[in-house]
Amino acid sequence: QVQPVESGGGLVQPGGSLRLSCVVSGSFFRLKSMGWYRQAPGDGRELVAAIRSGGSTTYADSVKGRFSISRDNGKNTVYLQMNSLKPEDSAVYYCNTFPSPNDYWGQGTQVTVSS
Repeated sequence: QVQPVESGGGLVQPGGSLRLSCVVSGSFFRLKSMGWYRQAPGDGRELVAAIRSGGSTTYADSVKGRFSISRDNGKNTVYLQMNSLKPEDSAVYYCNTFPSPNDYWGQGTQVTVSS
Protein backbone atom coordinates (compact mmCIF):
# COMPACT_ATOMS: atom_id res chain seq x y z
CA GLN A 1 0.00 0.00 0.00
CA VAL A 2 1.21 3.49 -0.85
CA GLN A 3 1.99 5.55 2.24
CA PRO A 4 2.85 9.15 1.38
CA VAL A 5 4.59 11.76 3.50
CA GLU A 6 4.12 15.30 2.23
CA SER A 7 6.30 18.33 3.05
CA GLY A 8 7.28 21.75 1.80
CA GLY A 9 4.21 23.81 2.56
CA GLY A 10 4.19 27.15 4.31
CA LEU A 11 3.10 30.76 4.24
CA VAL A 12 3.93 32.67 1.08
CA GLN A 13 2.90 36.00 -0.39
CA PRO A 14 0.83 36.18 -3.56
CA GLY A 15 3.09 35.74 -6.57
CA GLY A 16 5.53 33.62 -4.59
CA SER A 17 6.67 30.05 -5.09
CA LEU A 18 6.82 26.81 -3.13
CA ARG A 19 8.05 23.32 -3.90
CA LEU A 20 6.19 20.43 -2.32
CA SER A 21 7.67 16.98 -1.91
CA CYS A 22 6.03 13.65 -1.29
CA VAL A 23 8.03 10.59 -0.31
CA VAL A 24 6.15 7.39 -0.93
CA SER A 25 6.81 4.10 0.83
CA GLY A 26 5.66 0.86 -0.69
CA SER A 27 6.67 -1.24 -3.63
CA PHE A 28 6.91 -0.47 -7.31
CA PHE A 29 6.64 3.31 -7.04
CA ARG A 30 7.98 3.68 -10.56
CA LEU A 31 4.95 1.81 -11.90
CA LYS A 32 2.40 4.01 -10.17
CA SER A 33 0.73 7.12 -11.49
CA MET A 34 0.70 9.77 -8.78
CA GLY A 35 -1.32 12.90 -8.18
CA TRP A 36 -1.26 15.99 -6.03
CA TYR A 37 -4.63 16.85 -4.54
CA ARG A 38 -5.74 19.75 -2.39
CA GLN A 39 -8.55 20.55 -0.01
CA ALA A 40 -9.52 24.02 1.18
CA PRO A 41 -11.76 24.53 4.23
CA GLY A 42 -15.37 23.77 3.37
CA ASP A 43 -14.47 22.32 -0.02
CA GLY A 44 -14.03 18.83 -1.34
CA ARG A 45 -10.69 17.38 -2.29
CA GLU A 46 -9.67 18.14 -5.87
CA LEU A 47 -6.97 16.94 -8.21
CA VAL A 48 -4.32 19.57 -8.89
CA ALA A 49 -1.82 17.66 -11.05
CA ALA A 50 -0.92 14.11 -11.94
CA ILE A 51 2.05 12.31 -13.43
CA ARG A 52 1.82 8.88 -14.94
CA SER A 53 4.40 6.16 -14.72
CA GLY A 54 5.56 7.06 -18.23
CA GLY A 55 5.98 10.70 -17.33
CA SER A 56 2.97 12.30 -19.00
CA THR A 57 1.23 14.94 -16.94
CA THR A 58 -2.23 16.36 -16.33
CA TYR A 59 -3.15 19.67 -14.67
CA ALA A 60 -6.28 21.27 -13.38
CA ASP A 61 -7.23 24.28 -15.48
CA SER A 62 -6.80 26.56 -12.48
CA VAL A 63 -3.06 25.77 -12.17
CA LYS A 64 -1.99 25.27 -15.78
CA GLY A 65 1.08 27.32 -16.60
CA ARG A 66 1.83 27.94 -12.91
CA PHE A 67 2.37 24.49 -11.38
CA SER A 68 4.66 21.70 -12.52
CA ILE A 69 4.63 18.09 -11.31
CA SER A 70 7.66 15.83 -11.55
CA ARG A 71 8.96 12.61 -10.06
CA ASP A 72 12.24 10.96 -9.07
CA ASN A 73 11.75 7.21 -9.15
CA GLY A 74 15.15 6.62 -7.55
CA LYS A 75 13.96 8.52 -4.48
CA ASN A 76 10.34 7.36 -4.50
CA THR A 77 9.41 11.04 -4.54
CA VAL A 78 6.94 13.19 -6.43
CA TYR A 79 7.26 16.99 -6.48
CA LEU A 80 4.96 19.90 -7.12
CA GLN A 81 6.59 23.18 -8.11
CA MET A 82 4.12 25.99 -7.54
CA ASN A 83 4.79 29.43 -9.02
CA SER A 84 2.74 32.63 -9.20
CA LEU A 85 0.75 31.52 -6.20
CA LYS A 86 -2.67 33.04 -5.56
CA PRO A 87 -4.73 33.25 -2.37
CA GLU A 88 -7.16 30.72 -3.85
CA ASP A 89 -4.33 28.17 -3.93
CA SER A 90 -4.43 28.08 -0.12
CA ALA A 91 -5.29 24.54 0.98
CA VAL A 92 -3.88 21.37 2.46
CA TYR A 93 -2.02 19.53 -0.29
CA TYR A 94 -1.87 15.74 -0.41
CA CYS A 95 -0.34 13.20 -2.74
CA ASN A 96 -1.85 9.85 -3.57
CA THR A 97 -2.17 7.47 -6.45
CA PHE A 98 -3.94 8.59 -9.60
CA PRO A 99 -6.60 8.27 -10.95
CA SER A 100 -7.91 6.18 -8.07
CA PRO A 101 -6.53 7.39 -4.74
CA ASN A 102 -5.84 4.83 -2.06
CA ASP A 103 -8.01 4.90 1.03
CA TYR A 104 -4.95 5.92 3.07
CA TRP A 105 -4.20 9.64 2.95
CA GLY A 106 -1.16 11.20 4.55
CA GLN A 107 -1.30 14.23 6.82
CA GLY A 108 -0.79 16.62 3.92
CA THR A 109 1.09 19.89 3.94
CA GLN A 110 -0.54 23.27 4.48
CA VAL A 111 -0.08 25.99 1.87
CA THR A 112 -1.23 29.48 2.78
CA VAL A 113 -1.00 32.32 0.27
CA SER A 114 -1.54 35.65 1.95
CA SER A 115 -0.05 39.11 2.18
